[in-house]
Amino acid sequence: MRPQRNTSPRKGAPRGGRPQSGGRKLYAALDLGTNSCRMLIAAPHEGSFQIVDAFSKSVKLGKDLERSGALSDAAIGRTLSALQVCASKIRRHNVKRVRLVATEACRRARNGDAFLRQVTRQTGLKLDLIDPAEEARLAVISCAPLVDPDAAQVLVIDIGGGSTELVWLDIGEVAPEERRRAIMKMRLARRRGTDPEAASGGLKVVDWISVPLGVATLHERFADVVDNRSRFALMSWYFEEQMAEFTPYMDAELPDYLSSFQMIGTSGTVTTVGAAHLGLTRYDRTVVDGMRLSGDEINAVIDGFLGSEFHGKIGQLGIGLDRADLVLSGAAILQTLLRVWPTDQLRVADRGLREGMLYAMMSADGVLKKDG
Repeated sequence: MRPQRNTSPRKGAPRGGRPQSGGRKLYAALDLGTNSCRMLIAAPHEGSFQIVDAFSKSVKLGKDLERSGALSDAAIGRTLSALQVCASKIRRHNVKRVRLVATEACRRARNGDAFLRQVTRQTGLKLDLIDPAEEARLAVISCAPLVDPDAAQVLVIDIGGGSTELVWLDIGEVAPEERRRAIMKMRLARRRGTDPEAASGGLKVVDWISVPLGVATLHERFADVVDNRSRFALMSWYFEEQMAEFTPYMDAELPDYLSSFQMIGTSGTVTTVGAAHLGLTRYDRTVVDGMRLSGDEINAVIDGFLGSEFHGKIGQLGIGLDRADLVLSGAAILQTLLRVWPTDQLRVADRGLREGMLYAMMSADGVLKKDG
């Protein structure tokens, strides 16, 4: 659901064109989600990384999964074609250090395991079916550079195609210069809730949850409702009901967090809202990633999406009309979260599992020269 990118080079950024590797060790990270197949090939650069090659395609792997419980032959065919391209890029760049993951669609589909074996046979790629805890951890790691130095409570939200991950961190006891390192080393217990062993350098995981609803699955559940506003209201209500066990949602004794609370959103939904607020007609990551949006600004954009000019507004952002409905379901999730936790600002993150995997691999290899 991300708008079309401006791929102008930007040195030292998590994305930035396709510089030559120059003999540097290359890393590849692939994220096969419910709606999209995305891959980055990158080299370490000044405490971050520089993109050498990239791939992103809407494969709709989870199309009709809500109804059938299985991956369809058509979806498998589309996805295998995309993965063949990824395999070719990995071979062409001679990448040895890779991490390739599959998420919610393959977790839920009764033929998910068989499909992953088929992927290995036909493409040579061995995808790791990660659990929701690892998916949430990688999303948080990707956002580590965007954590504010004065934040004490941080909520990271990752709205995917088939699931939405929420991770609430208490970083009040972590020195600002140590926060990125602490987040890089963080882990999440497979079972939800606070885990003393998950703490890193004073960082505490207050709670996390993976809600099995994302932009594609939530849209499919309410696709028969014709009116946009009615469908939006139903999706918002249903999503809030599904996340009701998230501890910070229920706990009335949480401290007054607004003065030290930061919400970071990483997803195509959030970047689309950011681009719409800026009035972009061509997506530009350099102005969207890291930008801040107030609750009023987000609600104004969403209200515009719900109006009669919805398809025109979406078309201006370079999003195909076949994906427009996913914007509405993502917006319903985002507005629900802002209603539950009102905040002065949402930090927009144009990054996700791929960036999290790259940071994690490079950090483990000790090649991020500037770790702070």
